[in-house]
Amino acid sequence: MEKEVKDESFGLAEEEQAFEQSSEIERSKIGIMRAFVEREDPSSKDVDDYMLRRFLRARDLDIEKASNMFLKYLSWKRSFLPNGGSISLSEIPNELAQNKLFMQGLDKKGRPIVVVFGNRHKPSKSSLEEFKRFVVFTLDKICSRMPPGKEKFVAIGDLEGWGYTNSDIRGYLGALSILQDCYPERLGRLFIVHAPYVFMTAWKMVYPFIDSNTKKKISFVESKKLRSTLLAEIDESQLPEIYGGKLPLVPIQEV
Repeated sequence: MEKEVKDESFGLAEEEQAFEQSSEIERSKIGIMRAFVEREDPSSKDVDDYMLRRFLRARDLDIEKASNMFLKYLSWKRSFLPNGGSISLSEIPNELAQNKLFMQGLDKKGRPIVVVFGNRHKPSKSSLEEFKRFVVFTLDKICSRMPPGKEKFVAIGDLEGWGYTNSDIRGYLGALSILQDCYPERLGRLFIVHAPYVFMTAWKMVYPFIDSNTKKKISFVESKKLRSTLLAEIDESQLPEIYGGKLPLVPIQEV
C-alpha cells in the first residue's frame, strides 16, 4: 500500500513538472481560455489544464480558434458518446476481428508505441460508423495507458501487403478528423513502413486534409533503413519482435 502511494505521488510530481514546462504565455492563455469555455459550456469545468493546453497548441496558441475547436469537441463527444461513457467491445466486433492494431512498449521519450497493419483493414467487412467507434476506442485506450507526465504516443503504420481491397478513403478521413479535431496533440510520431507504390494513390487523396502540425510528425521509412530508424527512437528492449526487438505484439483490446 505504501509503495502504491509513493508511486502515485511520483506520477503526480512528474505531471506537475511537465505542466511547469509550459511557458508563462501558455499558462496565461489557458486561464483566459478556461474562463471563456466554462462560460459557454459549464461541462468544461470537468477537464484539466493539460487538455486545454493541447487544444491551444493545436491552434498555435490562438485562444479564439482553440476555444471554438474545444467547444466543438464537447458537442461531438456528447453526440458520439451520449451516455458519457466509453466504447464497449460489443460495439466494434467486426473491427476487433480484423486483429489489426496493437500496443506495447515505450519509445526513448517514454511514449506508448502503437502498431497498425494496413493490410488487415477490411472496409467491406465493417461499416464507417463502426470503424469510427473503433478509432475512438483505440485512442481512449492509448490515452488511458499514458505514463505519468506523458501526453503523446508513437505509431508504426505497417502497409506491407496493402492493396485496393484495403483502401478506405472515407475511413481514413474519418479517423484523421477524429485524431486532429478531438484528440489534438496526442500523436507524437507516425512511421509509415513497407508502403507499396499503389498506396500513394490513396495518400495523395488524404494528404491535403492533414494539418501542418500533423504533417511534421509523419515519416515514410525506407525498408533498408527501417531497423536503424526505429532503433534511433525506440530501444531494442521496447521494439516489437517483428522489427527485430524484444516485445511481442499485444492486441489493443487486451492492453
